[in-house]
Amino acid sequence: MVFAEIAGQSEIKEKLTEMVQQNRLSHALLFLGKEGSGALPLALAFAQYIVCEKVSDMYYGNTATAASPSLFGDASSSPDTPPPMRSDACGICSACLKAAALVHPDIHFSYPVIPKKSGDKPVSTDYATEWREFVKQMPYGNLYDWLQSINAENRQGNITADECNEIIRKLSLKTFESRHKVLVMWMPEMLGKEGNKLLKLIEEPPPNTLFLLVAENESMILQTILSRCQLVKIPALSDAEIADALHQRAGVAVEQSRQIAAICEGNYREALQHLHHAGDDWQHLVREWLNAILKNGPISLVKWIEEVSKQGREKQKQFLRYFNHLLEQSVRIRILGENSEWASRLPVSEKDFILRINKMANLEQQEAIVEELDKAAYYIERNANAKMLFHALSLKLFHILRDKATVKPW
Repeated sequence: MVFAEIAGQSEIKEKLTEMVQQNRLSHALLFLGKEGSGALPLALAFAQYIVCEKVSDMYYGNTATAASPSLFGDASSSPDTPPPMRSDACGICSACLKAAALVHPDIHFSYPVIPKKSGDKPVSTDYATEWREFVKQMPYGNLYDWLQSINAENRQGNITADECNEIIRKLSLKTFESRHKVLVMWMPEMLGKEGNKLLKLIEEPPPNTLFLLVAENESMILQTILSRCQLVKIPALSDAEIADALHQRAGVAVEQSRQIAAICEGNYREALQHLHHAGDDWQHLVREWLNAILKNGPISLVKWIEEVSKQGREKQKQFLRYFNHLLEQSVRIRILGENSEWASRLPVSEKDFILRINKMANLEQQEAIVEELDKAAYYIERNANAKMLFHALSLKLFHILRDKATVKPW
C-alpha cells in the first residue's frame, strides 16, 4: 500500500516522509487514530515506504555513487546536497510488491487472535492468510470486522504472551532483504500485562528495527509501552476528504458522496459501509416525509411509512442521521448567515432545503426534532417495529411543527 491510495491525511503523510528525509525516525511510533481515520493503512504505507528500494537508495547510502565525479566529465552534485525528497514508495520495485502483498520478509505483523481449538496457544502467524485477505478487503476495518472474519463469534481477541515471545524471536533475526526490520502491531490495546515482555526490546531494539503500533484508544494501552513511543496523532477525516475519496475511488456521484460523508463524522469505514446505499436520495426522502406529515394527509403518510419500513435497520438509521445532519446545518446557517463563506460552499439544492427548514421551524422546534430523531435511532438499534416507530415519530413531528409543541415522552 502506498500513501497515494489512502484517503486524505496529506499532513500526516508529509510528516512521516520528513522523518525519513531529515533522519528523525524514532524506533517506536504509535499511530493513534479513531476508527475509520486510516491509521492502519498509514502504518502499512509507511512500512512499505521504509523498505522501498528507491527510498533506501535515496536516503541510506547509495547516493554516494550519484555524488561522485562523473565518468563522462559531467558536473557532479555536492555530497552535502540532500537528495530530492521522495514523497511515496515507488510501488513497482520488488520490495514494494512484496510489502503490498503483505509478504515482505522484513515486515512483521502482530494483531489480536483467538485459539482455533481448545488448548491452543495462538500467534499472529497462525492467521497470516486471513490477515492478508482482511487487509485487502477492509483496510479501514475495525476489531469487530477482523474478529468476524476469523469466525470469533463472541470471543475476544488478544495479543498473547506467546505472541510476545514470537515477536522477540523474529526481531532478533537479521534483516533478509531491506535495511530495516519493521513490526506493525495493530490494536496494542489487546496487549495485557504480558506486553511488559516487550519493554526491553522497544527501549533498546536491535539496529534498524522499527516498531509501528496502531491504536484507537490511548487509555487502554499499557503505560509502560506508551511512554516508549513517539505519538503520531491521526485526525478524523474531513467531510470533503471522505466525499472526494468516495467520488474518486468508488465512483459515487458527487451529491450522494457528500450526503454519505455528512453523516459519517470522519469515519471512512462507516462511509464504505454505506456504499451499498449510495443510490438513495435521503434529501428527497426527508422532503416526502415532511410533505406527508404537513400537507398531503394520512394516506400519503401511511404509504411513505410502508416504503420506509421495508428497508433494513441500517438504512433507516442512516436516513434519520441524515435528517439530523440537515437540522445541524440549519442551525449553523442561522448563526453564520446564508451569505457566509461556509454557506456558499453548500450544494445549491441542500442550501435551499435547509433554508426551507428554517422557515418551517424555529430553533426550539429543531432542537425538539433532533431529540426525537435520536430516540428513534436508539429504538431502531434495539429492533423496534419500524411501522409503529415511524407512525409514532410522524405524530411527534406533526405536533412539534404544527402545534409548536415541546418534546414529550414516548
